Amino acid sequence: MNHACTYFRQAWNIEFRTTAQQVIEPEDLRSGDQLGAIVVATGLVAGSYPAFYLSSWAPLTALTGKHLAGKGNLRLREVLVLLQFTVSAAVIASDPHIAEQAVQLISAEYEELPAVFDELEAMTSNVFVHDELQPAATFADLKHLKDVKNTNLALSFKLRRGDFDAAYAGAIHKFEHEFRTQKVLHLPFEPHATIADYKNTGVTLYTASQGPSFVRTEIARLLGWPENRVRIKVPYLGSGYGAKLYIKLEALALALSMIARKPVKVALTMEEMFYQITKHPCTFRIKSGVDSDGKIVARKCEVFWNGGAYADIGPRVAQKAGVTASGPYNIDNVSIDSHALYTNVTPSGALRGFGVPQLVWAYESHTDMIARELKLDPVAFRRQNLMRDGDQHATSQVLKDAAIEQVMDLVLDRMNWSRPLDRGTGVVRRGRGFAIAIKTVTTPTTSVAIINISADGSVTLYCNTIDMGQGSNTVLAQIVGEVLNVPAESVRIAQPDTDVTPYDMGTLGSRSTFHMGHAAKLAAEEARDKIKQLARDVGEPEGSNVPVAELFKKRYGMQAGNIVGSGTYKPDYVSPDPETGLSPNITPFWMISGVGAEVAVDTETGHVEITKLINVIDCGTAINPKLVETQISGAALMHLGFTMFEKMHFDGGQVTNASLADYKIPGIRDLPGTMENLWVDNIQHNGPFGAKGVGEVATFCVSPAIANAIDDAVGVRLTELPLNPEAVYRALRAKAGSPLDEA
Repeated sequence: MNHACTYFRQAWNIEFRTTAQQVIEPEDLRSGDQLGAIVVATGLVAGSYPAFYLSSWAPLTALTGKHLAGKGNLRLREVLVLLQFTVSAAVIASDPHIAEQAVQLISAEYEELPAVFDELEAMTSNVFVHDELQPAATFADLKHLKDVKNTNLALSFKLRRGDFDAAYAGAIHKFEHEFRTQKVLHLPFEPHATIADYKNTGVTLYTASQGPSFVRTEIARLLGWPENRVRIKVPYLGSGYGAKLYIKLEALALALSMIARKPVKVALTMEEMFYQITKHPCTFRIKSGVDSDGKIVARKCEVFWNGGAYADIGPRVAQKAGVTASGPYNIDNVSIDSHALYTNVTPSGALRGFGVPQLVWAYESHTDMIARELKLDPVAFRRQNLMRDGDQHATSQVLKDAAIEQVMDLVLDRMNWSRPLDRGTGVVRRGRGFAIAIKTVTTPTTSVAIINISADGSVTLYCNTIDMGQGSNTVLAQIVGEVLNVPAESVRIAQPDTDVTPYDMGTLGSRSTFHMGHAAKLAAEEARDKIKQLARDVGEPEGSNVPVAELFKKRYGMQAGNIVGSGTYKPDYVSPDPETGLSPNITPFWMISGVGAEVAVDTETGHVEITKLINVIDCGTAINPKLVETQISGAALMHLGFTMFEKMHFDGGQVTNASLADYKIPGIRDLPGTMENLWVDNIQHNGPFGAKGVGEVATFCVSPAIANAIDDAVGVRLTELPLNPEAVYRALRAKAGSPLDEA
């Protein structure tokens, strides 16, 4: 930007879920004035937190020393502070160091109130995080929740197929287990950052966002403006993994810019990332009934999602992940209940997998436990119960182009599963495990693309898909290049800018190759047809190969003109029945993943070494094989950290390890000894050039495959993540009859 920005520092509250009469000293404000700062009493700026349930921000008051001359302390209105590090007050200044100094001068008093931190506790607690629910108007399907009181439920989704109760009662073998996952962080190495430039005629936001179209819609709604007065520009994005969806800092930056009447920059530190958005922890209770032949005849899934203080995308996670909670198995009687819940901790959102890795961790551990208790081979047991193309999923949709068994076969082949494993005889014992999973894609969603062919024949694609390192620009350029018969590297992808680039629902949920790929292909096909028409108009015979630039010159007598093609794609979809959750068309494609793991467990320390990790997915046709390979490896290694050691620790609801010194992520020494990243040869017949999404798929099965391998090695079953050395060692001691005391 060419003009100077005003910088922002936030004053975070230090207690937890409180109602606060906040006290700001006049001398503090006058000191702020002397520093060249404005103190902003935000109350609670809803936009400073995820906006799924954003209705409007609370009034902001700009305060300077001159406002308080001759007055006592200013006691602000009572504000309910729902979680640690809610923005209570802010300082905006022309220099970040001044803002940092001024924010230290603000003091606040808090009266601590009861809070609820655990998702199971939130189901029955008399402590309610919100006095009443206020779903954002953007989400019309949640309007029935408006003004609902005395609940911590943000959304409940249910699915019913067959008669679970009768089938389970009649089953020969019955199994019931509970699994838990922990709160972890997306940790994109580019923190959240937004610059807001407000003017009476319009506002421009420069923001790190995965969904500029959504941000534009929501900001316009908050201001009561038409969308053409709101402009969202996304520079190159340093990854996101779901953390940068929906409103994050944009509403807060906008409000501060409205006060300062100049551009304001809001940027989080790495520590502050721990208080912005996280992955959903969950508790998954699962029951299965099995007949005498080893067929799963009934399965019940109860999933409780810890959504934190603000819902963000949590209701979507509860529903979209919930539909596949019973796994990739052909089960006639299924009951699923998936609950998104409010608690007084950092909000949870989508994190590379949209809730499915948490579910797979549970149902694939559960499936292994069933097989072992029945003295069945875990692989053979799975194969007996797998769905195949033509089978009905629990939703009632018929499976098509879902290469479940092919994925399974390739994993087992690369694992040399049929050969005996050297299990070790000393302190270090070895084992191997397997897991397989299925996921729908987030739908119904819309993508729009525009192709502009200039008079010299150069091609530009305009779309709001965000390339944050996953390579979507490359894949889209390949699709356009293939249709227009030009080199992919010659296709320019315009940087997302809502004044220029058309609507896209968001870069999330492995949807871009399929959805935006379709839109780009349609736009390119329309442009190609117009080129053919131009050739006919200037008298060129059918099939001639005259360069486009020459066609323009023949038509206009000079290098002039444009050809524009547009494409819009929205797949068919049938909303789930509200009573049963069933739908004959819940997803346009299925994501399939399988993982095999070999581990070596030190029985004296609990340390687990992953000696082999085989990741296999079904991505349809791999448009860019190298990108597919790197997406698989990146997703698997990310989830390796979530599996083995990553965890946010809390004390009374407050994060105690909010730094990279205390929150460990995978390093080079944590990599598996052998790691293969593969995909099966398959065609997604309704996909662009046979392709479908790949970004999330390799996250699904890492956790249960490793847990199953640990059980295979040393005979201990862990049901809560992470699988760190302490957890393994405690399980070994418990198995030996000498459990360790709780810390």
